[in-house]
Amino acid sequence: MSYLDHIRACNNADLSQFRPFCVAGQRLGWVGADFASRLTAWPDVFNVGTDGIELASRHDDFEARSAAMDVPLRTLAESGVIFAWREEAYPVMANWGDPPLLQMERAACPSFGIRSWGVHMNGFVRLADGLHMWVAYRAKDKPTYPGMLDNAVAGGQPIGITARDNLIKECAEEAGIPEDLSGQARPVGVISYCHQTADGVKPDQMFCYDLEMPADFTPVNQDGEIDSFDLWPVQEVAARVRDSFDFKFNCNLAIIDFLVRRGYITPENESDYVAIVLGLRRSD
Repeated sequence: MSYLDHIRACNNADLSQFRPFCVAGQRLGWVGADFASRLTAWPDVFNVGTDGIELASRHDDFEARSAAMDVPLRTLAESGVIFAWREEAYPVMANWGDPPLLQMERAACPSFGIRSWGVHMNGFVRLADGLHMWVAYRAKDKPTYPGMLDNAVAGGQPIGITARDNLIKECAEEAGIPEDLSGQARPVGVISYCHQTADGVKPDQMFCYDLEMPADFTPVNQDGEIDSFDLWPVQEVAARVRDSFDFKFNCNLAIIDFLVRRGYITPENESDYVAIVLGLRRSD
């Protein structure tokens, strides 16, 4: 295995297998054939064609589009086609900063190939023997990626909140980090990828943060989504990422980015250095 294997795994989507999903003339996602056939049950909401799926133009503003989508999504969730429903609305837009054209339940985004955003934070500690990183163990009863390793803090980006405020919220919920500490987290860039799963496509972008944490602070989960935390030497984290798929798929990218920025992955020690660095920021 190698670091580059994680770049490839996160960018495994074959968009030729999907049809464009359009809203108000903008391509906002990608829909597979099987899911597209299910959408024909709502001809007043979706125009389903062999060359693409479009939200019907009669739904012509944010509120109308969001309401029109809600009924089909809830019905598909009740029938088990969409799973892990969270009652968490995500903005639907082509690019970060655009006015959202509608909002959609988080669990449905992969089925429509809608771009989602999230925040990922590497929490690290300086000790006498070098840098250490906090590693989270996802709860074994989580509906997605149960029991896998995770970044110190990570979470999806819901509508109506800034990325920084979302990070502060997630720090409190996932790790019990108070705002006077989480507010010191430093934004360090954006990672992008296009990942295909059994549910659909995730052409997602991650806002990445670093937080240097005091040696006497231990994260404690508050919302039941994390079983425990361990503090690992950075070299141990790097080896686990390089040699396994134990971390949730996109968490590997946030860690690889940290290792590049901190000089643990270099042109001298990694023959795939250029491919790794460029692969962390895939463009459509």
